[in-house]
Amino acid sequence: MLVQLAQFFNESFFRLIRTALETAPYWLPVVLIYWLVHLWRYYTRSKYIKNTPWTFLEIKIPREITKSPKAMEIVNGIFFQTYAGNKIDQWFRGYVPAWFSLELASVGGEVHFFIRTTKFHKNLVEAQIYSQYPEVEIYEVEDYVNNIPPYGAPGSEWLMWGTEFKLSKGDAYPIKTYVDYGLDDNPKEEHKIDPLTPVLEFLGSIGPSEQVWIQILVMSTVKRFKKPGAWFKKQDWRGDSEALIEKLMKRDKPLEAGKFPPRLSPGEEEVVKAVERSVSKIGFDCGLRGIYLVKQGSYDASRVVGLVSCVKQYSSLHLNGFSTFNRTTIEYPWQDFRGLRIEWLKRRMFDAYRRRSWFYPPHKRRPFVLNGEELATIYHFPGQVATTPTLKKIESKKGEPPVDLPL
Repeated sequence: MLVQLAQFFNESFFRLIRTALETAPYWLPVVLIYWLVHLWRYYTRSKYIKNTPWTFLEIKIPREITKSPKAMEIVNGIFFQTYAGNKIDQWFRGYVPAWFSLELASVGGEVHFFIRTTKFHKNLVEAQIYSQYPEVEIYEVEDYVNNIPPYGAPGSEWLMWGTEFKLSKGDAYPIKTYVDYGLDDNPKEEHKIDPLTPVLEFLGSIGPSEQVWIQILVMSTVKRFKKPGAWFKKQDWRGDSEALIEKLMKRDKPLEAGKFPPRLSPGEEEVVKAVERSVSKIGFDCGLRGIYLVKQGSYDASRVVGLVSCVKQYSSLHLNGFSTFNRTTIEYPWQDFRGLRIEWLKRRMFDAYRRRSWFYPPHKRRPFVLNGEELATIYHFPGQVATTPTLKKIESKKGEPPVDLPL
């Protein structure tokens, strides 16, 4: 019986191979054209991204900021850049929509705010920040990543651990924002809690031989969600969110005559309100990545726990939150006997961070959606509620000269 079964599969395999070879003149050109098109787009985009001039901005904040994160939500509007050129630009020059990197870095416990942008958008970003935070100072600086050799470089004394984050639920569910923490009114009230404070406290607690880097990659949303009832059409995150509201409201189910839709529970009502508020604002495709670096002999595993816990305050059981993936960790010894895989993971993680790569190759990831309110929650310039002593701040406040000052 087994011999006959093996003979059957053997004959079926060779019959399949023969059929594939006989029909190759029909399907092979289609496959080749498909892959050539993808290779061409990969090449043109990679060339365009490589040749794009970038600049690195450090934002130094004063000791007192009386603005709530609402101001940062307004600033975020400048990051919604949808222009990608015409078809010729896209197919032959590799144009892609601009993206930005909002970053927090702790170098030996000293916390810094950075923004990486194209040089084309540099003045626009600065003007938008100054419009809401006229008291800050913005400097063009060197990329701090270049102060450390690439991971695995010969002679390097640095160890690292890294992870990337994703949303725990679908993009339609919002995370817990500064509005939920009561920071949309007066940020000076003592009972208010800034959700960014735990992140700053953690960053400020590391030792002189350690560094922690956090980056939030941001670009305007694209239509990448499958549209219900269509084979090839895509919809944006708003369509996905509206479908969720319809589902929660039970409006997507036909009712029998004389019957009313079931009432929502208090938890479901809260979800519907949160999703409706979320969908009313502009959305961004985002990526979130964190790295812990330390010199040999000073590795502290608690820093890994602290880095993962930096996002816990944005989570809500009935809404959304963040979870990790692509950790530079091996769960079981038999997954990497010689230690080669984990070194490869760390080199790729470091290179992805250095390139700020998420939306396009060489380190393409699936983005998640945050609206302007959510983005302002996880990245904003803290007000008086945050008192982290190691946060790099301006010592004195600049004043305007009198209008009648003689020249």
